[in-house]
This record gives sequence, structure tokens and C-alpha cells, in this order.
Amino acid sequence: MNLPNALTALRIFLVPWLVVLLLTRTHWGWFLGLVVFTIAVITDYFDGWLARKRNEQTKLGAFLDPLADKLLLSAAFISLIELEMAPAWIVAVIIGREFAVTWLRSEALGRGIVMSASGAGKAKTVSQIVAIYVMLLALRMPVFEILRAPSLFVALGLTLYSGYDYFRRFSRAGAKS
Repeated sequence: MNLPNALTALRIFLVPWLVVLLLTRTHWGWFLGLVVFTIAVITDYFDGWLARKRNEQTKLGAFLDPLADKLLLSAAFISLIELEMAPAWIVAVIIGREFAVTWLRSEALGRGIVMSASGAGKAKTVSQIVAIYVMLLALRMPVFEILRAPSLFVALGLTLYSGYDYFRRFSRAGAKS
């Protein structure tokens, strides 16, 4: 286990803590949930950066990193449904896209096609993180309420577009093989 993989494992470990802290519905629970989410987002950045910089990219890391991202973002979005900050239908579309793209990437790999993360996929992740921050901040700071719907719809749009992009890339790669 190298440092990048340890950071990814930490992110997975933080997921249940995030849910518990957010759903306690106390001031400190909200604040600590925000801190845990921030730590998890920072580990998401640094695990990949360190793996590339130190040439420590592993198959385990390639498997765990997207899994950790999906667990973190799905847990945050589902918690935000319970906190009445995110509509369930938007969260269902976002999580449904994650399952669909995970299946697609697995299918591609089975055919010998490697589908690395795309720019659209990275933009999708950033937009989802921003939307989660906006909703978490809106829980205690009403000034963020005005940004809640726009941030969610940007995240939804990028989620749908990146899903389309993965399926388009798969279709093109499959036609070439």
C-alpha cells in the first residue's frame, strides 16, 4: 500500500463519517461534515497527483479511486436529499449515470478498450463537488441558497453530457476494433 492508495482508502473511510455527521442535524454535525467532505475532496486531488508525481500508479489505485469518488459523492448527495437540499430525481439521475458509466467502462475493459477519464468526466466531478458545497453552505448561510438550483443544474447537465461522451467514445472505439 503506497501513499496515494492510502489517501484513497482514507476517503472511503470518511464516507460513513460524512453521512453520520450531516444527518445528526446539529450545528457541529454540519460543520464537521463540511470539514470531513473538504478533507475527502483534498485527498481526491492529492492521491492522483502523488501517484503521477511519484510514479506510483497501481491497478489497485485505478480501481479504488473512482470507487471512492462514487461513494463520497453519492453519500453526500443522498444525505442532501434527507436534508431537503437536493431533489431526489436529480440525485437519481446523477447516481444512475455513475452506474451506467461504470458498467460501460467495465464492458470496454472486457473488450480490451481502456476508457480513461475524460475532460468532461473531470468537469462533471468538479461541478458535483461545487454543487455539494453550495448546498452544504446553504444549510447555514442563506446567501448560498440563490446558487443552489443553478449549481445543481450545472452538475446535472455536465453529468448527462459526460455520460453521453463516454457512450459516444465507447461506440467509436468499438467500431474501430
